[in-house]
Amino acid sequence: MRRVAIIGAAGRDFHVYNTVYRGSREYKVVAFLMTQIPIPNRRYPPSLSGVPEGVPIYTWKSYEELTRYLKELRVDEAVLAYSDLLYDEVGHIISAVLASGATFKIHGPNDTYLNSIRPVFAVTATRTGAGKSTVSKEVVKDLASRGLKAAVVRHPMPYRDLEEGVVEIYKRPEDLDKLTFEEREEYEQYVEMGVPVLAGVDYSAVLKEAELLGDVILWDGGNNDFPFFRPNYMVVVTDARRAGHEVGSFPGELNLRLADAVIITKVSDAGREKVEEVVANVKKTNPKASITKADLEVYVDRDITGKRVLVIEDAPTVTHGGLPYAAGYLAAVKYGAVVVDPRPYAVGVIKRVYEEYSTGPVLPSLGYTPEQRRDLEETIKRADADVVLLGTPAKIERVIKIDKPIARVSWRLKILEGPTIKDLVDEFLERALR
Repeated sequence: MRRVAIIGAAGRDFHVYNTVYRGSREYKVVAFLMTQIPIPNRRYPPSLSGVPEGVPIYTWKSYEELTRYLKELRVDEAVLAYSDLLYDEVGHIISAVLASGATFKIHGPNDTYLNSIRPVFAVTATRTGAGKSTVSKEVVKDLASRGLKAAVVRHPMPYRDLEEGVVEIYKRPEDLDKLTFEEREEYEQYVEMGVPVLAGVDYSAVLKEAELLGDVILWDGGNNDFPFFRPNYMVVVTDARRAGHEVGSFPGELNLRLADAVIITKVSDAGREKVEEVVANVKKTNPKASITKADLEVYVDRDITGKRVLVIEDAPTVTHGGLPYAAGYLAAVKYGAVVVDPRPYAVGVIKRVYEEYSTGPVLPSLGYTPEQRRDLEETIKRADADVVLLGTPAKIERVIKIDKPIARVSWRLKILEGPTIKDLVDEFLERALR
């Protein structure tokens, strides 16, 4: 049997195992090699893996360490199952794999798609923080206006015991109490709309539950991963402020090539040259896709004019997403607030994040672990600010103590040019009903 290691971050890697390798007589997966996510028990359990001993999970932090693991485990094939990488990062991983003597492999959509009995509308992105969930929310609203119930399925975020999280369904605000900030950021908007949102570890089981809850499945993918479900219609959201990433990231460029429609966001913030660059790249890469230009308009629920504000942003966007700031900072500038730089006040894990990422004068809403939540709370407490401006959609004040007045940012999609959300849903329904 060929010895396989799957390289990922507790998202697509488990899905690849479930769809390609579980029960295989030709391959033996000897390890998951992960970054970022702390998985409890460090093992993909027997009940999910189908092997008595389960599959061990190891964490690597450098390309040299990745090569060493592959050699020690005598790996024949290393499978990349990772999202939100720039192409130079993909190249480094390929070289690290080949340096171990192993073969490098990526499983494409046809290996990993699950087919649904319901129509599937997929919303994907070319990078984290492009505005994908804002677009998804508008799609759900449009479907509801037509009398169609959407069941939203999110990309996995398995931060607890894997066996307890095979299928997760969230319908009520109290269902979110046990979650990390990152999960709340993605689920809360749907729960507040009365729309069920599902996630988990085994997406064949997740899909069966979603099919019972919705007339339509909305795939709201994580980072810039491509869908787990075969879509009837696919939209990709790309960020004009990061022109070039739509063809310089993996699997972001794949999403662009697969898309039926492209929505370019943050057009007014990016400037004409960057918008033109994105449009040219889209037309060259996927000339059949429609193009919509849009803004993500920001609003604040209280007056912050002249106030010293500590901006808290969605963590993935301003860490591995590569943006120095996001909606919170833009709202502070728009409404005349003075942004307080949190970096001098940062402690512990938060301080280390600033050393690792090119994050701007904003505070990432890190909340995976008790340590991160404690350090976030302490950083907020130390900051010399009048108001905490929450650019994250998660109501983190329900989880940590914030000792300052809170202002909350909301944002809405504003179509400037090209097909509207209604137009895209019309195309989706026409195709689904053929």
